[in-house]
Amino acid sequence: MNTNPRSVLETLTTVRDYIRWGATRFSEAGVFFGHGTGTALDEAAALVMHVIRQPHDMPSGYFSAVLTFEERERILHLVERRIEARVPLPYLTHEAWFAGLKFYVDERVLVPRSPIAELIENQFQPWLVPDAVGDVLDLCTGSGCIAIACAEAFPQARVDAVDISGGALEVAGMNVRAHGLEETVRLVHSDLYRQLDGSRYDLIVSNPPYVNLQEWRALPPEYHAEPRLGLESGEDGLDCIRRILAGAADRLKPGGVLVVEVGSSAEALAAAFPEVEFLWLDFEHGGEGVFLLTAAQVERHRKLFEHSPGPETAAAGHSPP
Repeated sequence: MNTNPRSVLETLTTVRDYIRWGATRFSEAGVFFGHGTGTALDEAAALVMHVIRQPHDMPSGYFSAVLTFEERERILHLVERRIEARVPLPYLTHEAWFAGLKFYVDERVLVPRSPIAELIENQFQPWLVPDAVGDVLDLCTGSGCIAIACAEAFPQARVDAVDISGGALEVAGMNVRAHGLEETVRLVHSDLYRQLDGSRYDLIVSNPPYVNLQEWRALPPEYHAEPRLGLESGEDGLDCIRRILAGAADRLKPGGVLVVEVGSSAEALAAAFPEVEFLWLDFEHGGEGVFLLTAAQVERHRKLFEHSPGPETAAAGHSPP
């Protein structure tokens, strides 16, 4: 397809034209999708709708609408940036959606995409009684999307959002303010539990780094545009997860639950702790690799978690939680 900018701007005029053109360009360039869309067509549609500030479910009649020259130029610029820089589209638009909520994102945080959103929208039922949830802890909060979505799902709860990255907490702070939750969500600069007080929680939830080193090295360029600190977690992908498990017993209230996404490291986790009855959750809208443990289970396996051997201490220099 002709990619001469002047020719494109003069030949293509409608919303439909630019979605079709963008999808073709993405397919030709072999960009990778996995940060909110799954196909070239969906990615092009998301990009165009962002530029014209319209919802993704815009009535079909509007696809024949003629774009302004400035809108066409903006679309061309973003399409070419997406291809040349190989960064996820949300970093170019600074917009991502999670649990039906909009979030600001940039290269300081991962792009929100966790299936935990579905659990939050269902208020973690049947494992929790929504009205009884008073304290929530979100470990490795990144953009703050999980913490903020939990605050919306449990309006009576206090939510602590923890991250080791100061840059990530700056982004999370922007999102907390945008959603008007300054009095509900507390941002804590901490290496997991280290800087927390003695609080206990009805729910501890986390989407921590869980990609093993070999897998991380083989990821498409779009994932290498994201902060490595939020993705890679040692030789077996379990460095951070072991430490979350080791500290959970002292942080959960009786009746509380621990929910952690471990993604591609689910098999490694099950092999590392064969004695533990991880409940692997199912998702109606897709997703896997998320486990749930009750406070009683975490307490029962406390010594196992606290003394778990693994490569993480030597490889990453982590101290106990």
